[in-house]
Amino acid sequence: MAKPTGFLEFPRETPKRRPVEQRIHDWLEVYEEFPLDKLKTQAARCMDCGIPFCHQGCPLGNIIPDWNDLVYRDRWRDAIDRLHATNNFPEFTGRLCPAPCEAACVLGINADPVTIKQVELEIIEYAWQAGWVKPQPATHRTGKTVAIIGSGPAGLACAQQLARAGHDVTVFERDDRIGGLLRYGIPDFKMEKRFLDRRLAQMEAEGVVFRPGVNVGKDIDARELLEEFDAICLAGGATQPRDLQVPGRELKGVYFAMEYLPMQNRRNAGDEIPDEEFITAKDKRVIILGGGDTGADCLGTAIRQGAREVLQFEIMPKPPVSRPPEQPWPLYPNIYRVSSAHEEGGVRDYCIMTTRLSGENGRLTTLHAVRVEFVNENGRQVMREIPGSEFSEPVDLLLLAMGFLGPEKGGLLEQLGVQLTERGNVWADENKMTSVPGVFTAGDMTRGQSLIVWAIAEGRAAARGIDQYLMGETMLPIN
Repeated sequence: MAKPTGFLEFPRETPKRRPVEQRIHDWLEVYEEFPLDKLKTQAARCMDCGIPFCHQGCPLGNIIPDWNDLVYRDRWRDAIDRLHATNNFPEFTGRLCPAPCEAACVLGINADPVTIKQVELEIIEYAWQAGWVKPQPATHRTGKTVAIIGSGPAGLACAQQLARAGHDVTVFERDDRIGGLLRYGIPDFKMEKRFLDRRLAQMEAEGVVFRPGVNVGKDIDARELLEEFDAICLAGGATQPRDLQVPGRELKGVYFAMEYLPMQNRRNAGDEIPDEEFITAKDKRVIILGGGDTGADCLGTAIRQGAREVLQFEIMPKPPVSRPPEQPWPLYPNIYRVSSAHEEGGVRDYCIMTTRLSGENGRLTTLHAVRVEFVNENGRQVMREIPGSEFSEPVDLLLLAMGFLGPEKGGLLEQLGVQLTERGNVWADENKMTSVPGVFTAGDMTRGQSLIVWAIAEGRAAARGIDQYLMGETMLPIN
């Protein structure tokens, strides 16, 4: 596979990030271009490992060794065909996926894994530049209609698969632009929106109809869609944020991450937002609660807005630097990671629990917290406050990035009457159909908060289930 001795000869190499002092003054992507000769060298590191566990690590089942080999041999057209066979949007995953495939790489057992994610990204960008990514409209129409509610990666993947199968697909989105979290949840420094727009243009040319600014369940009764369309796919995401249940939560200056992040994306897109409505970190002392990707997105955004100081607090312990024994290969390990935003500034601290907020004249001024520890009690980890560890921090802007609790209840879900799981997600069978015949679901709405690669895989699976339901058979792939 590729060069048999490549993994012995070449070290792992990834693209360099633009200098911090340069990139914090713009909203462009942080990575520099990666020369193709270096990319081919990285593809050459793919081993003839016999059992490619990277397949198992990737929810899409991407055929990774094949396209590594094709890149190494300069067969780029074949490489993009192989990549598109399992992934509708490799330009999204190549930028945003945390690469569980690399965690499962056989080479990663005792060395640095193959740079799979970068090879994936370069293949699709090469294909776009070469003009190979063109609309693929269906050669025949089935006359069947499908409504997809939500235009994030799950909804878009489902829509593209069904449109190419010949169905008439309409995507409803409550925001004013199509894209879901890709549009308004991901900062531009992680993915510029021009990459989203070019894919949407391809989908429109394939016959997908986009209807932004329509909140199904509020603007339209979901039961009307049941009468108008032959099938429905619910792909609205897990958008119910986890709140901070402490005294003082009502003070001004406390916002959810998804109240904060979209405003900057809108301004970057040219929208005019009055200063008195715009949530900004400029000249403020900012505290972010939550140590995950969303917290890092808030950090990078606050720094670019000109925050005076940024602190990022996490209630869990600091992860280990290397793979812990209880998370062996090929599992995706919870380890200490440094994102581009963390390089740019801010202070990260762990085992901190907020106890209350206080302020003056209705505005937040202080966060009160205590340090905690996790101890083993009867085989499970229990959190305890550390006596005497109470402290307070002055704060002007508090951003809540503590994760999501599943789909929003009421409205859409209530009108359709779909069954929910114990965790509050939408229940689905093995074909992604809900408890209501003809109503399917995909992505975070049924999985709970998850990865973009899982969203695309879910969308493709739902498309297969819908096609089978409408036609009695399907040629759409399982993955």
